[in-house]
Amino acid sequence: MRTDSSPGTLPAREHLPAGDAGTPVLDVVVPVYNEEKDLQPCVRRLHEHLTRTFPYAFRITIADNASTDTTPLVAARLEAEIPEVASFRLEQKGRGRALRTVWSASEAPVLAYMDVDLSTDLNALLPLVAPLISGHSDLAIGSRLARTSRVVRGPKREFVSRAYNLILRGSLQARFSDAQCGFKAIRRDVAQVLLPLVEDTGWFFDTEMLVLAERAGLRIHEVPVDWVDDPDSTVHIVRTATDDLKGVWRVGKALTTGSLPLDRLTRPFGDDPRDRELTDVPGGLARQLVGFCVVGVLSTLFYLLLYSAFRQFCGPQLANALALLVSAVANTAANRRLTFGVRGRGGAVRHQAQGLVVFGIGLALTSGSLAALNAATDSPAHSTELAVLIAANLAATVLRFLLFRAWVFPERRESVTCPPAVPHTPAAPADRTTAPYAPAHRTTAPYAPLPQRPVVPRQPYQTTQVRAGAAADGNGSGGTDATTRSWPVRPHDTDPGDAR
Repeated sequence: MRTDSSPGTLPAREHLPAGDAGTPVLDVVVPVYNEEKDLQPCVRRLHEHLTRTFPYAFRITIADNASTDTTPLVAARLEAEIPEVASFRLEQKGRGRALRTVWSASEAPVLAYMDVDLSTDLNALLPLVAPLISGHSDLAIGSRLARTSRVVRGPKREFVSRAYNLILRGSLQARFSDAQCGFKAIRRDVAQVLLPLVEDTGWFFDTEMLVLAERAGLRIHEVPVDWVDDPDSTVHIVRTATDDLKGVWRVGKALTTGSLPLDRLTRPFGDDPRDRELTDVPGGLARQLVGFCVVGVLSTLFYLLLYSAFRQFCGPQLANALALLVSAVANTAANRRLTFGVRGRGGAVRHQAQGLVVFGIGLALTSGSLAALNAATDSPAHSTELAVLIAANLAATVLRFLLFRAWVFPERRESVTCPPAVPHTPAAPADRTTAPYAPAHRTTAPYAPLPQRPVVPRQPYQTTQVRAGAAADGNGSGGTDATTRSWPVRPHDTDPGDAR
C-alpha cells in the first residue's frame, strides 16, 4: 500500500487527550432481540464491572432490534434506574444494522459492543479498548482462537467457528483469527469512514468490517478471551453460515473488481511527530520486488500454458503474440493491485495502455529470440522453443519491473504530512440499494478531552412513548406506562428478509 497521504485518508492515530469533559469515552452497545430474561442481569453486571474497573466516563447503550416481547420495557426501566444506561430501539432486525446506527450517532471516541449473554469474560474489556484510547490501534477484537484463550463450547460450534475462519483465510486472505466473537471495539473516527462501506446488516457485519479494515491497512488489535458458550443461544447456525458465505462471495467480488474506495481508510506513514516531516518516503522496494516476482512466476506459467494451447492450431509467432497479449493484461492488473497497491478503477485504462507498451517491448524480445532460433535451425524442438522463451521472458521481466515502477505506477513525491488528528462527523450511511460504497464527507472538529469519572453527564435523546402492560414490570402490578427512549430510524434501512 502506498504511504502517501491524500485528502481522503484518515489522520494519524493519537492518544485521546486527558481531562474533564462531558462526553463518555466509551460507549458499549448491547444489541438484543427478545432478551427480556437476560437483559437486566447482563446490563447490571456490565455496569458494576465498568464502575469498578474503568477509569473514564462510559455509557451502556441497549440496542433493541425490533423485539416483540417485553425487552423494550426492561430496557426503559434500566435506563430510568441507571444514569449510565441509554436505550435505543429499531423497528428492523439485524445486529449489523443496530451497531451501525448506534455507532454512527454516538459521540463517544471509542465504540464497543458485546453480546447480551456475556459469554466473554469482562476482564478483557479494558485490554480491548486501551489500545484504541492510546492511539495504538484502530480496531480491537476478542479472539477465542488465540493460543492463550480458554473456551468452553460444544464440538459443533467449535467446528463451525474454525471452518468459517479457515474459509476467510483462504478466500479473503484474512489474517485476524476470530471474525465472529461478539466482543469488538473501534475508534469513532475510523467508524465514521468505515461503516458506510459495510453493506451487511446482519451477522456478517463483523466480518465485512474487519476484512475491509485489514485490506485498507488499519491496525487490528486482538485480545485473547475466556469464553463460555451460551447453551440457550437463539442463533440459527445453518442460516447464519449460509448468509456468511454469501457475504464472503460479495466482498471477495468487490475487492477483486476494485469497487471499494479503501484508500479513504489509509493512515499516513508514521504516527510519531518526527516522522510527519519526512518527504519522499520510499514505497517499499523490497516488498514490491517480492510481489512482482510472485506475479511474474504465475504470469509466466499462465503464458506458457496459453502458448502451448495456441501452438496446437497456429504458428509459433502468432501463438507467442496471443499468449503474451492475454498474459500481459492479467499481469498488469495483478501488479497494479498487488505489487504497487493501486486500488479503484481510476486510471485503470491508462495503466493497461501503458502496460501494452511494455508488452510490446517484451513481444519484441521474445519474437526476436524465436526468429533467431528459427534462423539457427530449421525444425527446433518444442522444449527448445520453451527454453528460449523462458530466457527471453526473464530479460523482459527485469525491464518490465523497471518500467512499471518508474513509468506506469510511479511513486508520488508529495510531502508525507499528516492532517490534524480530528474525528469525522457522523454521516448517515449510504442507501444500500443505490450506493453502498458512497464516500462520506468529513469535517474537522477536535476530540473533547477524556472525562474522568464521576463526571458522567447524560446526553439528550429523542423520546417516544411506548404503552406497556404489567408484563414488563416483573412485579405483577398492572396498568403501568413505560417510556423507551429511541433515536430515529432511517426509513430506507429496511430489510424484511433479514431474520435471525
